[in-house]
Amino acid sequence: MLEIIIVASIICLLAGLSIVMYLNAYISGNESAAQSALHVMRTAMEKYRGVYFTYPLDLATLGSQDPPYIDTALAGGTRGGYNYVLTNASPNTYTVTATPVTVNITGKRTFFVDETGVIQES
Repeated sequence: MLEIIIVASIICLLAGLSIVMYLNAYISGNESAAQSALHVMRTAMEKYRGVYFTYPLDLATLGSQDPPYIDTALAGGTRGGYNYVLTNASPNTYTVTATPVTVNITGKRTFFVDETGVIQES
């Protein structure tokens, strides 16, 4: 009987550790995807400015062009566990911020990119 309790305890311990490792891998993947999405948006913002000589006022504008500069999920503001918001948009400046939909579940860190083109953690 004692052996069964020991085996069950070890199985529970291993299951708990694997859940934590899975969650950390999930969060890491979402954070990497958010940084990649900001890279895509940075490129789209510069392409748009090259055509219209100003940055767009919202992400939906980037997704509604023909052909679109970004996909509909990014244009809608949510993809891969992160929300994306375009602020400070003017002819010469912009900031796109990526924040986790649920902090510590879909991501831990917030990132942003602006007209300098450097993706940073905030």
